[in-house]
Amino acid sequence: MGSRSLKKKPSKRSISQSDRPAPSPSPSSSSSSSSSSCMASNHFSRFRHYNKGIPAVMLIFFFLCGFVLLCISSNVWIRFPGVDQSPSIYTIQVVNEFPHDPRAFTQGLLYAENDTLFESTGLYGRSSVRRVALETGKVEAINQMEGSYFGEGLTLLGEKLFQVTWLQKTGFIYDQNNLNKLEEFTHQMKDGWGLATDGKVLFGSDGSSMLYQIDPQTLKVIRKDIVRYRGREVRNLNELEFIKGEVWANVWQTDCIARISHEDGVVLGWVLLPNLRERLVAAGYNGIDVLNGIAWDSNRNRIFVTGKLWPKLYEINLREMKRERKDGFNVDTIIEQLCLLDGRL
Repeated sequence: MGSRSLKKKPSKRSISQSDRPAPSPSPSSSSSSSSSSCMASNHFSRFRHYNKGIPAVMLIFFFLCGFVLLCISSNVWIRFPGVDQSPSIYTIQVVNEFPHDPRAFTQGLLYAENDTLFESTGLYGRSSVRRVALETGKVEAINQMEGSYFGEGLTLLGEKLFQVTWLQKTGFIYDQNNLNKLEEFTHQMKDGWGLATDGKVLFGSDGSSMLYQIDPQTLKVIRKDIVRYRGREVRNLNELEFIKGEVWANVWQTDCIARISHEDGVVLGWVLLPNLRERLVAAGYNGIDVLNGIAWDSNRNRIFVTGKLWPKLYEINLREMKRERKDGFNVDTIIEQLCLLDGRL
């Protein structure tokens, strides 16, 4: 469920003494004008003589060196850890709608291949891991969890499905082919909320602002980054997906997805999806819960989203928003209200 900056403006150069225009000569200084002119002419002649000794190729070399250093310093600023650089903001366009089990309290979602989804559902007594046909929403296989477990995030690495559970540090590994439970493990996050992978490490969330990186062999945490937007922590990170080098995270209790750099935790962009929930409510689906669930088809470049107890799963495209809107709303204000809940997150 995973490409996303403020460039540092060069400070204005202070005016040096040599940059300032020379004062106009006063009438009383006319007597010294000729001697000053001779001296200036002499200095200019020396300069021309000195300059002839510098080959043009060396001047070009010095200029190029300075240009390269400037580019390097600018790039260092752009990717300096913890500095976000004008995150891009996107709304969405619905490309396709698919049926989704309205009893599924979606906590983890991923796309495998051949129009197949894997899903982890929550709620005590109703938690499960399931294989679902994308086109029909039909549950093709299911592993019903014990009633004491509340299913949470799910990801697929190789042929193994990794799942975490809520309010416990217990996780499970399943066989992708038949959903048989292979083993149980204990993780080091404070809680189990979301999981994703880039094919090398596992990314995890625990409902805080922390993004974890976990070794899939030892299941030990190997890195932690606090997720920040313009220096502020973004809490309630929920379901995760790795898309094109970014970690995408549902932010619980909002209609927002944060696009996060896995290198430093900086929010690279936001995806705003309030229209999906609004259209379901308008259609009479009043029992739905929050947006949760991101799946990525890397082969066909398709993004899917759904929510807890939603009867629909959507394929979406992104549309970038302008930072200044015609209706007078500033994009930063929209993010504050919609994604950070006016500072309550």
